[in-house]
Amino acid sequence: MGPLAGRVILVVGASRGLGARVAPRLAAMGAHLVLVARTQGGLEETDDRVREAGGAATLLPLDITDFDAVDRLGPSVYQRFGRLDGLLVTAARLGRLMPVAQADPEWFQDLLRVHVLAAQHLIRTADPLLRRAEAGRAVFCTCRIAAQPRAYFGHIAAAKAALEALVEAYAQEVRKTPMRVHLFDPGPMESRFRRDAFPGEPPGRMPSPERAAARLAELFHEDAPLRVGVDADPAPERVL
Repeated sequence: MGPLAGRVILVVGASRGLGARVAPRLAAMGAHLVLVARTQGGLEETDDRVREAGGAATLLPLDITDFDAVDRLGPSVYQRFGRLDGLLVTAARLGRLMPVAQADPEWFQDLLRVHVLAAQHLIRTADPLLRRAEAGRAVFCTCRIAAQPRAYFGHIAAAKAALEALVEAYAQEVRKTPMRVHLFDPGPMESRFRRDAFPGEPPGRMPSPERAAARLAELFHEDAPLRVGVDADPAPERVL
């Protein structure tokens, strides 16, 4: 019996990257996971890791920009499990790096759909269940580029900044409840997102996602400190 025994956690973006790495850790802590991503094959690979960790998961292939489907997530989870204790959103898309003046507006709108509008729909569908939980947790992954925009990264910086504003407001709205809302910045790490941003970077130069996954999993433990210290990375997350 782990510290999350009996709890249900929805992991969005679970087929690869940080979501795929943190899922086995949450499972090893006792949580039942509802794994969401676009690709069935990626979900099955994550499910294999969850089973190796001694856990169990429910797989749900879903595109988070299908907002009607996202809106049905909360009711579906309640019908199946009668509860939801945690929401983790690691899904991200970089797309292309380009000057602000040259971006296709439809491409930028798609970026906002993934990072901002999907987050709002996920909050909306999960909020009633998270408020009912004994220690509900909602964690959204961000990036320091939101506060430090740079040339050619303007669109992803804007998307992440909008996400942070949305989550910060949500955190204030639930401050008087048992819920806790977090913005988590994993810092630089090996990932597809990183490879897309820096295609010429030698493999192995960045830390493994495992390091960030360990910190991230602790945020779902009600007895864990709200700030998880990390050597050489003093404040990777902002807890609101």
